[in-house]
Amino acid sequence: MVESFARLRAAAWPLAIGVILGGAAVLFAGPGLFWALVALALAAMLIIHFVSFQEPILRAPEQTVDDPLSALPPMTRVLLDQLPIPVMLLDDDERVLFVNRSMRDVLGPGLDRKRASSVLRNPDVLAAIAQARQGLSNNVPFSLPVPIERHYQAYAARISVSPSVTALLLHDLTVVKRSEQLRADFIANASHELRTPLAAVSGFIETLRGHAKEDEAVRGQFLDIMGVEAARMRRLIDDLLSLSRIEMNEHVKPEGRIGVESTVHQAVAALKPLAAQDGITITVEAKPGVPPVIGDQDELVQLFQNLIHNAIKYGREKGKVQVVIGQSADRQVFAAIHDDGEGIAPNAIPRLTERFYRVDVKRSREKGGTGLGLAIVKHIINRHQGRLSIESRLGEGSVFTVLLPAAPPENPAKTAVPEPVTEML
Repeated sequence: MVESFARLRAAAWPLAIGVILGGAAVLFAGPGLFWALVALALAAMLIIHFVSFQEPILRAPEQTVDDPLSALPPMTRVLLDQLPIPVMLLDDDERVLFVNRSMRDVLGPGLDRKRASSVLRNPDVLAAIAQARQGLSNNVPFSLPVPIERHYQAYAARISVSPSVTALLLHDLTVVKRSEQLRADFIANASHELRTPLAAVSGFIETLRGHAKEDEAVRGQFLDIMGVEAARMRRLIDDLLSLSRIEMNEHVKPEGRIGVESTVHQAVAALKPLAAQDGITITVEAKPGVPPVIGDQDELVQLFQNLIHNAIKYGREKGKVQVVIGQSADRQVFAAIHDDGEGIAPNAIPRLTERFYRVDVKRSREKGGTGLGLAIVKHIINRHQGRLSIESRLGEGSVFTVLLPAAPPENPAKTAVPEPVTEML
């Protein structure tokens, strides 16, 4: 009500002046001039209203104190979002103002306007952010244990005083940490596992230098055994190097779209000659409409080769290995490898993916196993964010099922080409 009276009072003087001028025009020049002045006034009013309506569009938006990033140019936002280094910007209350794509990959979605304490539960990192708000830059190491252990160096610094904005940057040290651990593990494992074949080869060499030097039959037998042990050492070294390489990249998500059926057929084709030696038949049954998965082609081929090779080694002679491919109710793509072997005791199943663990050590070595096949399978599945299910009954065989998340459907629409940016930073 008060506002309406204020508007009426503001318009009273222009209205009074208009009435006086109109009356004077009628008295001295007749009604023609009066109507000409009315038309001119209406045109002026239309022009004024049009300009005032367009003004908010033409005028640059004002910066508000509530949004400290309002002055951040669009190109700068795009560059920050594309940086491979995780970046987070926080306000004076330690609420998230901005996170780039790399930071979302580390901490997950739904970070906007949340407090740092609710998305970063590391006391050292929170203390570094608090010190940065006081003007003291700091960097601290911290780790994220799940879903895959990752190591970072966090750097916090204040980049704006009024309004206060604090930047948090993460430097990924996972590869460095894993290199150090893998180097130590490789030395320990290699020294332990290579000791037995090296001792056997050394013993045969000493025997051949001694009393068996002139015995051709013994010499030939010993040379054959030495060749087997040397081949075993070579497979062991190859598996150790393969395991180290897979563990090194376990935290890196694969990007290719891979068809599981074609990958399984590629693995089966490489193993058919080995299966034929024991008269084992390998069959592949694929359900229709199975979507692809996001994965690394070479690693998935190695995964299925290891599982099918195990089924051949521990299956019955002249038996059958069956691979069934399909999709579960929760959109997980599965590949189940069935064998008709002797089965595995329930207490041994949880340890099958441990390095160098063997249910039957003698049989495993006779079949050329290194004890690393299922450990390699476990780390490949971890990288692909899947899981491994093992079911077995003594005397009835085993089923090893790999479950991998299905790839999202491809968008056939072409991505719109962004307009050129002419803004200068």
